Amino acid sequence: MRNRHAIPSSINRWSPNLLPRLPSFDGITDSTAAHNSSEITPIRVTGQFSLVKTRIFGRHALDAAATERVLFALVAQRALEPGSKLAATGWVAERVTIAGCAGFPDDAAYRAMDFLLDALSGIAAQIFDSVAHLLNLDVDIVFVDTTSTYFEVDVPDELAELASEPEPGDDTAKPVENAARRFGKSKDHRDDLPQVVIAMAVTRDGIPVRCWTFPGSESDQRIIRTIKDDLGSWNLHRLVWVADAGFASAANRSYLTRGGGHYIHAEKLRHTNAEAAAALARPGRYHDVANNLRVKEIRVAPGGGNTEGARTERFVVCHNPDAAQRDTAVRQRLIEHLSTLIAGSDTWSKRKRDEFVGSLKAKPGLRRLLRRTKTGLLRVDHAVAQREAHYDGKWLLRTSDPTLTAEDLAAAYKQLLAVERGWRDCKTSLGLRPVYHHREDRIRAHVQLCWLALLLIRVAETRTGDTWRNLRHELDRMHLVTFATTDGRVAQRCALTSDQTRLPQIVGTWIAEFWC
Repeated sequence: MRNRHAIPSSINRWSPNLLPRLPSFDGITDSTAAHNSSEITPIRVTGQFSLVKTRIFGRHALDAAATERVLFALVAQRALEPGSKLAATGWVAERVTIAGCAGFPDDAAYRAMDFLLDALSGIAAQIFDSVAHLLNLDVDIVFVDTTSTYFEVDVPDELAELASEPEPGDDTAKPVENAARRFGKSKDHRDDLPQVVIAMAVTRDGIPVRCWTFPGSESDQRIIRTIKDDLGSWNLHRLVWVADAGFASAANRSYLTRGGGHYIHAEKLRHTNAEAAAALARPGRYHDVANNLRVKEIRVAPGGGNTEGARTERFVVCHNPDAAQRDTAVRQRLIEHLSTLIAGSDTWSKRKRDEFVGSLKAKPGLRRLLRRTKTGLLRVDHAVAQREAHYDGKWLLRTSDPTLTAEDLAAAYKQLLAVERGWRDCKTSLGLRPVYHHREDRIRAHVQLCWLALLLIRVAETRTGDTWRNLRHELDRMHLVTFATTDGRVAQRCALTSDQTRLPQIVGTWIAEFWC
């Protein structure tokens, strides 16, 4: 007797009534149909990856249905029980039941990953069209953010794998996807290890529409240009790009407004440009938009002037009174802690005081509040503390969109949390790292599998109104038991609970529509 889990990947097989009969893509028929037929034949569900199967599968001599099932299994494993690709082969063969996929060797998993990269542009565009139609997504606003993931290796990849560097001063240069492991600024606080940078675009509904992988030393300011051009090829309507201060630059603002697009991005409060500094210094009255948020709109001429005109920049200063109280309390604790640290430092030697100042290099909050007198003594800089109080609870937005109100701009920027939530899920629930690959193309394919798994769970959450954690727990209770008798083998599924009976009607329909 064998007991297996009946996982969500088999939901779209529970009821034949849930399976739509879909035409093949661009007249390409299923592998079981005659390739010479000019008629678009209705086919059974074989998966999104069959969209370009004649062009791609034909070139690589792959079986369309088998490769699609392998990719589906890899994505399902990533969403349910993350592990290596080798572990996925045992997971499918021994622990779960997936219709049309009794098992596969690890070589088949790697071939399927190679195909995924080859057909990625077409797959991503068609998946987006399917999901946007299914969920009626609002894609006027796109949120962009990056993260990084590190590798436990001693040295980065060979420099020969990188594309040539752009010419200095080229403000339109954009990077090409390349998962070369490089040293860079780690968002996991592991600057000592090589990494890759991962970018993601998310709708205001929290649905990730595309994912990219770049060398670990790549700059956010160049990455967003590649993202804009890739999504621009999907013929979407006018887009408003929302990003944090790391993407902000004059060159990027010009790039994002090409073709009628607009941007909303944060500006640095400290050490910022002339326009942003002028907006922060400009007096004005706030008006409340929520219990914990108030805003004021400022228009600043190029260079920080006060003149009005078509070239004035639109800024919105947002203030959170609750956050301001927290910032004040934190700064006061920092001052008290710093005072304790430097107590009696007047008797220290010059070298010891220098060493103390150097130890604060990784603690900018304390370092900012420390000053040295002309004689080298250490003191708390109360003048800086007073200037810092001006920034308490504030963030500054710049936009080129004249139609959105200040309230809409503040609300849109706060929705960047949807991207942050996606990164958290990728690094925890979906097991983005550790990455069990060394080749550049396999690393990119691994990231794309994580994106597809994140897309799957986000749409499932949207359709059910429940969290993936609860959905996975409910579905994990389903089992398929196989009995071996003298007359043959019998497979029997356990009795379904009321929630499990309802899920196929909600999630199963989506999987059939989305994955196709």
